[in-house]
Amino acid sequence: MNNDYIDITYNEHRLPLTSYPRKLTRYLFERFILTKITDSVKEKDMKLLDVGCGRGEFLQGFVECGLQVYGVDQSSTALKYFPDAQLKISDIENEGIPYPDNYFDVVYSKSVIEHFHYPERFIKEIYRVLKPGALVITMCPAWEYNYRIYFEDYTHRTPFMLGSLRDILLIHGFENIQVEFFRQLPILWSRWGRWLVPLAKLTRVLTPIQLSKRSKWVRFSKEVMLLSSARKPNYEPQNPT
Repeated sequence: MNNDYIDITYNEHRLPLTSYPRKLTRYLFERFILTKITDSVKEKDMKLLDVGCGRGEFLQGFVECGLQVYGVDQSSTALKYFPDAQLKISDIENEGIPYPDNYFDVVYSKSVIEHFHYPERFIKEIYRVLKPGALVITMCPAWEYNYRIYFEDYTHRTPFMLGSLRDILLIHGFENIQVEFFRQLPILWSRWGRWLVPLAKLTRVLTPIQLSKRSKWVRFSKEVMLLSSARKPNYEPQNPT
């Protein structure tokens, strides 16, 4: 993939910057990462890697949560929007993640794993750079909800379903794996907002797909994501993959 992919496909004219990355990173921080913070491990001591960080919007969001944040991507576009980003450039599938073993407390990726011909290489690298007991958070399109539009992005290579995302993490040594369907509608993430989930499901079934371009509610009721979390064991498996 050409390094200009992010700059061209995700330019501000085509996809303007929004407040969504800040909302999502805060949600993920409070749901998954905050529980890892103890008297001996503070936010400022926790290292998070955003793999495939794109424009860097999620880097900025996690920085605002108080974490040490690093990024890796094959494009340098993030530096245009976040000049102070600790960014490394790498073709991850062929060159790996350019950080040492057992280095990060959290590895996060959104809409990245589906771009790999060999996603197992991606997962192995994440496992390698995570500290024992550390957390991986992965998001990607749910094939069963996105198959009609999945290959509108010509760089999509490997579709994932709930079971296949769970299994690739399990096979490569992760534990405490949770995978769920996730809608990118912040109004649904609060406790009271869950009451609106049936309405989103009804919207997905009854609303013409043509309305997706006019309404975020319609679009993200239809374009359901997968959200997974898992941990690298505190011990070394006897037969690691």
